[in-house]
Amino acid sequence: MTKQIMVGNVPVGGGAPISIQSMCNTKTDDIDATVDQILRLEAAGCEIVRVAVPDMAAARAIDSIKSRIHIPLVADIHFDHRLALECAARGVDKIRINPGNIGGEDHVRAVAEACREGRIPIRIGVNGGSLEKELLGKYGGVTAQALAESAMGHAALLEKYDFTDICISVKCSSVPVTVEACRLLSERCSYPLHLGVTEAGTPEMGMVKSAMGIGGLLCLGIGDTLRVTLTADPVEEIAAAKKILMAAGLRQEGPNLIACPTCGRTCIDLISIAREVERRLAGCSKPITVAVMGCAVNGPGEAAAADVGIAGGRGEGLLFRRGKILRKAPQERLVEELMAEIETL
Repeated sequence: MTKQIMVGNVPVGGGAPISIQSMCNTKTDDIDATVDQILRLEAAGCEIVRVAVPDMAAARAIDSIKSRIHIPLVADIHFDHRLALECAARGVDKIRINPGNIGGEDHVRAVAEACREGRIPIRIGVNGGSLEKELLGKYGGVTAQALAESAMGHAALLEKYDFTDICISVKCSSVPVTVEACRLLSERCSYPLHLGVTEAGTPEMGMVKSAMGIGGLLCLGIGDTLRVTLTADPVEEIAAAKKILMAAGLRQEGPNLIACPTCGRTCIDLISIAREVERRLAGCSKPITVAVMGCAVNGPGEAAAADVGIAGGRGEGLLFRRGKILRKAPQERLVEELMAEIETL
């Protein structure tokens, strides 16, 4: 089990539930725009939010933003350790840095001391694009071993100054490299790991890459918090993260829809029916499994674990609960009968 840190009031690691993060794409010193976006992220289910701090104007906005939101706030900082010190002084909940790019060891020590005094954890963020030249040379490029070694080296630098309230992320755009780097880190340290596949792309491909990388690691028991990075409205990242956690069996917030892929035995327009059920379940918060099956003969058996479901036949279909057939219904009434049954659960 990993060490537990506290990001504001959200525990990360140590067996705590996997937390969902995102990052604003607003200008941080535009306080109103940033707060508005964070409130939308909160409503979607974001639990920790990060903002870019490229300059002192952004750093000085931290306390104003924090006072108007309800989830922990993380400052993302590169190159200038003074920005980290300013954010710490203004009560930020976590700082994300790469200790190797904020100057000499005296700068690292100053940040470590400020964060220790403020009880502010630090996320060491190592990306494929930020690897040290010596590691790129040693390993012949961006490899899992290079990413893991870089992260452990940065952790050792913080440990040198008696700072261990650490979370680590290693990311690149390659799913296999990212997965292997996280696996190596999980064997070498007990710090909580922040999962993600960086530069994953637009939602269509980015969701696939993230599901493979993040979901694969979660299924191995690796990872304590995550961000799905998409070239899209950050709110879309939250929906994607929830789907990954549901698929990994780590959360069930709202319904889990299962549906058969159709075959030559299918006698109804199952694809349209499944999409209609999915649409109508969008506002449902019940943690249930709903099945939409195409074959009235095998459907209830194949989806016996579903809380409720329908299975189509020629001109009519079956409504069932946990594999037990409740009644028949005309094909055109199947969705209505299903939704009515869900209301009773």
